[in-house]
Amino acid sequence: MDKNRIEGALDQAKGAVKETIGKVVGNDKLQAEGAADKMAGKAKEGVGEAKDAVRDAVKK
Repeated sequence: MDKNRIEGALDQAKGAVKETIGKVVGNDKLQAEGAADKMAGKAKEGVGEAKDAVRDAVKK
């Protein structure tokens, strides 16, 4: 498993927490930061999945 997949999943979790806290306390900036972190995490995870696919294709 590529490290980008792991980091992406962590970024998504961190973003979800920030977004939820932002909603609860009414902090729009924190909520927006959380949403941005989630999107960045999804992108990073996608890069990791692509790297894994290429690595698996090369092995075959």
